[in-house]
Amino acid sequence: MDDLKGKVALVTGASTGIGAAVAREFGRLGMKVAVHYFASGDAAEQVAADVRAAGGEAFTARADAHSSDAMRGLVAETAKRFGRLDILVNNAGALVRRVPIDQFTDEIFDDVVDVNVRSALAATSAAVPIMRAQGGGNVIFVTSIAARHGGGPGASIYAGSKAFVSSATRGLAKELAKDRIRVNAVSPGVITTPFHEKFSTPEQLESMRLTIPMARLGTADECVGAFVYFASERLSGYVTGQILEVNGGQYMP
Repeated sequence: MDDLKGKVALVTGASTGIGAAVAREFGRLGMKVAVHYFASGDAAEQVAADVRAAGGEAFTARADAHSSDAMRGLVAETAKRFGRLDILVNNAGALVRRVPIDQFTDEIFDDVVDVNVRSALAATSAAVPIMRAQGGGNVIFVTSIAARHGGGPGASIYAGSKAFVSSATRGLAKELAKDRIRVNAVSPGVITTPFHEKFSTPEQLESMRLTIPMARLGTADECVGAFVYFASERLSGYVTGQILEVNGGQYMP
């Protein structure tokens, strides 16, 4: 994987869970990593330390994913610190809270869409001119199995936001191919991260587990290979507009 050595990546939502696992793996591959966080500063600093210990370079950057200006500033800061931006991983996102449709409000809709959709589009919008000027780049979105099957109880707004991300992945892949910018997405299934610790009960997780052919939940580290595949020109240089499902067989498109 020496084609990734020295490449610059921004991983949003990188203080915990899948984002943290991706950032650490990028460090092991000798990459330069911007570790984005909002609330978990200590955890982000530990991830950055792990990246450096593994042989990569890293810095942490705080930005509110609800703010388009903050996400654009995050991209600009990464390019300023490292001189370029090769890979943008749009991982920041949240279910926010489970909401039955009869409790729908504009506020919860805006909250979910801001953090899952607007943040990723704002970061991508800021990254494209940088990637275009340097002759190419790579955008990796993070969608969800919920985009395929509608999500669990009270998660329809979240599922819809992730379906938006999946569709935007395909559209942007076509739009940006002429600029040598590849756009793909990783779609995790039920992964044991702080996401489910916060939003799913043990009973809900067991119910989900029973629908998985591999009969277990996944881990953040088991998602990492999909990101490395998309990040590497050697492995996926002719791949764009694709969504890679990592779900233990729970959904087979």
